[in-house]
Amino acid sequence: VQLQASGGGLVQAGGSLRLSCVASGSFFNNYVMGWFRQAPGKEREFVAVISNNDGGSARYADSVTGRFTISRDNAKKMVYLQMNSLKPEDTAVYYCAAERTALLSSRASAYDYWGQGTLVTVSS
Repeated sequence: VQLQASGGGLVQAGGSLRLSCVASGSFFNNYVMGWFRQAPGKEREFVAVISNNDGGSARYADSVTGRFTISRDNAKKMVYLQMNSLKPEDTAVYYCAAERTALLSSRASAYDYWGQGTLVTVSS
C-alpha cells in the first residue's frame, strides 16, 4: 500500500488543522492506521492510532489526548487527524503509517508502510 499525507501548514497557537492521508492498494480496511510526528532534532514519536475495519478503537499519545482525534473512511481509503488547540510544541513533520498485525502499536518499528510526511508549524 502507498500512503500520501497532506493538510499541513502554518497555524497560530490555539488553532486547528486537519491532516489527511490517502492510501492506494487493496484491503485498506484491514490495516491499522497510525500518525507519527518528528520535530527537528528529535526522534519520531507516536501520535495516534486507529483500529482496522470499523475503526472502533483508538489510542493517543498523552501529549495530544483531548486535543487530537483520529478517524478513518474506508470507502475513501482515507485516515484523518483532526488537531485542535494546537501548541508550538506540536510543530513537526507528521507521517501516516499502516500496520498489518492489528496490534494498535505505538512503536514506529511495527508499521509496514509510511507516507512522505506533511509539515505542521504552530506559531506562538
